[in-house]
Amino acid sequence: MAPQKKSRGNPFRGVLDMMSEMNRISDTMSNLESGTSQPRGYSDAWSPATDIFARGSDLFIRCELPGVNLDDVEVSFSHGYLTIAGERKRDDDDVVYYASERFLGTFRREITLPEGVKEADISARFDDGLLEVKVANAADADGPRQITIQSRKRR
Repeated sequence: MAPQKKSRGNPFRGVLDMMSEMNRISDTMSNLESGTSQPRGYSDAWSPATDIFARGSDLFIRCELPGVNLDDVEVSFSHGYLTIAGERKRDDDDVVYYASERFLGTFRREITLPEGVKEADISARFDDGLLEVKVANAADADGPRQITIQSRKRR
């Protein structure tokens, strides 16, 4: 009998948290209606575009953060959650804007990582407005698994 391979589960479970996506939609609608952007807190923060992918056995998270300074970005890990948070600020207080379409203020993304990930497995790099977080050996080699959908009604 062959030894059973321990399943790590789907590393993408919980990646797109509902709050972040609802905030993204709300921000877009608010800015279209008012043409302005207001300071935001974590509860109504904008959400940066994020890609999550596997390369070999490693998991990568990339966030687009153009116009955000390195000192205004924080990456943390606690209880299986990777949190990417920070703030995009106005360039200069003396500037008069005639149009402003970029999202400003605080942002926060929480990503559930696979079981067994330790802080030592995580590294981060920030260059040219792109944050890349690498989680070593966290990608599921088998990839996502198809789940059979059952129903009492058949058509």
